[in-house]
Amino acid sequence: MNIEHLIRLANRIGDFFEAFPDRAEGEEGIVNHIQKFWEPRMRRAMLDFLESRPDGQSGNAGLNEIVLQAILANKERLRPS
Repeated sequence: MNIEHLIRLANRIGDFFEAFPDRAEGEEGIVNHIQKFWEPRMRRAMLDFLESRPDGQSGNAGLNEIVLQAILANKERLRPS
C-alpha cells in the first residue's frame, strides 16, 4: 500500500472537513469517513505508518494537522478487528 497515496486521500478528506466551524465536528467527520469508506488494509497501513512516523510526514507527503490529530485521537476506533 502506497502511504503517500493514502496521505493524499486523507488530506483531501481533511480539506473538506477543515471548513467546518467546529473543529471537533470536523475531526469527527474525518474519522467517520475513514472508518466507513476505507477498507481495513488502508486503515491498517495508515495506523502502522503513524506508529513509525508519529509526525505524519513521509518524503514529499505529510498529513495535514487536522487529519493527523483526528487519526491519532481515534486509533483504536480505526483499527480493523
